[in-house]
Amino acid sequence: MENTLSSLNSQVVMGTLKRVLAEIGPGNALQPSMKSLLRVLAENMGYKRAFLAIFDQETGTLKIGLTHTQPKISQATYTPGQGVIGQVFESGSSLVVPRMKDHPEFLNRAFGRPPEELSSLAFICVPVTNVTPDTREIEVLGTLSVDLPALPRDILEEHRQFLEVVAGLIAKQAALLQEEMALQQRQISAQALSGEETTFMMPNIVVSSKSMRVVLQQISQVANSRATVLLRGESGTGKELLAEAIHAASPRAQAPLVKLNCAALPSELIESELFGHEKGAFTGAVAQKKGMFEQANKGTLFLDEIGELSLEAQAKVLRAIQEKEIQRLGSEQTINVDVRLVTATHRPLEELLRDGRFREDLYYRINVFPIFIPPLRERREDILPLVEHFLDLFCKEYQKTIRRISTPAIDMLTQYHWPGNVRELRNCMERATLICDEEVIRSYHLPPSLQTSESSATDMDLSFGEAVAKFEQEILVDALKKAKGNMLQAARDLRVSYRIVNYKVKKYRIDPRKFVTVRRRASGKSAATGT
Repeated sequence: MENTLSSLNSQVVMGTLKRVLAEIGPGNALQPSMKSLLRVLAENMGYKRAFLAIFDQETGTLKIGLTHTQPKISQATYTPGQGVIGQVFESGSSLVVPRMKDHPEFLNRAFGRPPEELSSLAFICVPVTNVTPDTREIEVLGTLSVDLPALPRDILEEHRQFLEVVAGLIAKQAALLQEEMALQQRQISAQALSGEETTFMMPNIVVSSKSMRVVLQQISQVANSRATVLLRGESGTGKELLAEAIHAASPRAQAPLVKLNCAALPSELIESELFGHEKGAFTGAVAQKKGMFEQANKGTLFLDEIGELSLEAQAKVLRAIQEKEIQRLGSEQTINVDVRLVTATHRPLEELLRDGRFREDLYYRINVFPIFIPPLRERREDILPLVEHFLDLFCKEYQKTIRRISTPAIDMLTQYHWPGNVRELRNCMERATLICDEEVIRSYHLPPSLQTSESSATDMDLSFGEAVAKFEQEILVDALKKAKGNMLQAARDLRVSYRIVNYKVKKYRIDPRKFVTVRRRASGKSAATGT
């Protein structure tokens, strides 16, 4: 772009917008495509730098999220109203700085621009906004900024208009970046609360507690061997997922993993499922069928609820383990099988042994490497990371935009005793996601089983007035948290007068300062690393 132009080259502008639309097209990876978009923007339009700052809802700061050039300070942040970027975010209006060195609020943090650049470059910052689907209000997600040559004011204004169009096009991607940032921050918070340095996460497995870290360490120790593993724990603790993890981490990962719930079939069908049958072996056997031992050859066979096997089936499983061979029902021919066995049960096998309902020799064969999985009520550090994981999972599945969980709802989730363990928690979060029609999951979105007198305003022991008051407190606390203790902003968000918020704060003895402290701590920390 030539500095002598009195208006932007329409051909260049249209070409750039086409490239921007191509980068934000469906199927493109979010962060790489956005970085590529910023690079295209800079190269086509003659910008020295182009970068996005995204508002982090957890810390209340704007963070330089993406740039096509490497900043000197990678974690540069602003608080709303701080510097040019903070002012644009707070006001929701674009700002043109004709020459960087002449603007008193230009802070020059992230890129450490030398004096010659400050004297020769202009700066344009525009808000990236989104319209909330429920209230149709305009929400500022962050800012899009560029460094460019110090041009005449009218040309700079044309660049501003062009950048506002680009900001509108990338609003959806900015919202996704904000959600990613919030998820990462919540995971960091969960790590800090648990006292652990890291939170272990892999597909479908999320743990933070020390006891579950021990379980995962045991899995890593046994996975590479062919030893038989016995997973023990209550129903719903995740035994099947851990069996999948053992198989995935083993040398047999490319071979089949075959699973059978021994409690799901009547005893007369179990043997046919495990060992297969020949045509005509019994009534209804109209064709030859391979059993699960054959299907799992060279792979892993997972027998869930092995304590439910009949004594006759136990004897045949023992022979298959010992001799590495099986016989189909109705056949005298033996078939060699190479199977790694993983079993699981929630039943007390030792009691079954004493009662003569479980074979002692099979017990010692499957109990080579026992792993005990604690119930969820004994590892409460895992509840919040699991809640976040399931919320993200079901928001994607049901195309919901739920941003967070209210404090009273979190209290209910962490106080509940979870007799159904992780399975019950998963079902709870799926239900809450489905019925939630706002951006926050609240206590009344959770199942009735969680509505205890200690944690719910819907308990029947409360009068109508008490229930309303408790619900009112919940909404007020959420608004103050979002506004970082600013009662005026909370009043705006709730669409009531400041006088009402002030009255309710005093009535319920809520201290807004404790929410301000969170912001000041974040601001103090970021002041040394700001942009």
